[in-house]
Amino acid sequence: MTAPALPPPPVPAARLSSFYFFYYAALGAFTPYWSLYLQSRGMGVAAISVMMSLWYATRVVAPSTWTSLAALSPQPIRWLRLGCLLTVASFSAFLLPQPHGMLYATMIVFCFFYNAVMPQFESITLTHLGDDSHRYGMIRVWGSLGFIVVVTLFGWVIERQGAGRLPWLMLPLFLLMTAASFLNRYARHVGTRAAHAEGFWTIVRRPPVLAFFIAAFLEQLSFGPYYTFFSLYMDQRGYSTSLLGLMWTVGVVFEVAVFFLIAGFFRRWDASWLLIIAMGSAALRWWTTALWPENLPVMLVAQATHCLGFAAFFASAMQLLARYFPGNLNGHGQGLFYGFSSGLGGVLGALIAGQLWRFGDGKVAFLVAGGFALTGALIAGYWLPPSRQLQRPARPPAGTAP
Repeated sequence: MTAPALPPPPVPAARLSSFYFFYYAALGAFTPYWSLYLQSRGMGVAAISVMMSLWYATRVVAPSTWTSLAALSPQPIRWLRLGCLLTVASFSAFLLPQPHGMLYATMIVFCFFYNAVMPQFESITLTHLGDDSHRYGMIRVWGSLGFIVVVTLFGWVIERQGAGRLPWLMLPLFLLMTAASFLNRYARHVGTRAAHAEGFWTIVRRPPVLAFFIAAFLEQLSFGPYYTFFSLYMDQRGYSTSLLGLMWTVGVVFEVAVFFLIAGFFRRWDASWLLIIAMGSAALRWWTTALWPENLPVMLVAQATHCLGFAAFFASAMQLLARYFPGNLNGHGQGLFYGFSSGLGGVLGALIAGQLWRFGDGKVAFLVAGGFALTGALIAGYWLPPSRQLQRPARPPAGTAP
């Protein structure tokens, strides 16, 4: 007579949420205001474009490198903690006076380690959730809340004291992120080295999976003008820094609502449908930003659609990654997702935006971004509806790892 199966251990939601909170709180300072900080150090638009592209360039190699090292380690959690410690150490160099040439080197090292840790942590979260991956949004939402708090508070501080103090304001957030990494670990029932019967690259070569990665690449490519130059774009049109912070906050407030509600959506509909809707909304958002930037009510509505173009897209992507890459393959899937879409797509998006910025002071860049997002939506619309998807793989046996 077989013993009854033990219930899965409870999900450590508070510990997982704490890491998301501080990681994205730091990102809430970096994404909207780092270009203003670089401008305060005397950099022009072309130099800022190259500097910000390094953030995405390191995503091409950092996630896959870190997740691979973690997968080979008997204690993979150590790689998460090491990455966080090296993030703090490298970011501290921004507190020192440096020539512009050294700033590029510092940026590369800092961005490499900062980008390395989140894909591994996403895999850690999914090991705890197991078949309850629809609960991901309720944990990830704390990252959005951290983003909101910092983007609002720092916008007010920068407007009064200038962007030159930004590194000093950000350093405590990285220290708290590192502390949170020492509170977390993989789920106990998940091992580290066992392999799934179906090879990783065999799955990647399947048409629906390839289409997913290509669509994700185009979605991230479309965000290039926004993440690199949106603050400058609004600043050139007379918006104050505090109002700029409000515009970033509006998008993330609606993002929070999506993360709270999205579990119910996934219980009724497949994640692929929401992925398609998210990319279509991104196309409309970039075209609106290009055509009516001086119209504050219109821009606030456009910012509100961030809940679809980012939050709904990202939550759907996590669902599909959990489906396509079960067990120990998930860490590798996360690494490829971050490296190819956020990495390669991000760096090309930033560089393309920098080249197009001279045409209409950003208008053409946002129009082209809308075209990228629409193309991704069409690809996803053809390849990813449930009738054309891979069947969900059977849950791997206990002892497999992300």
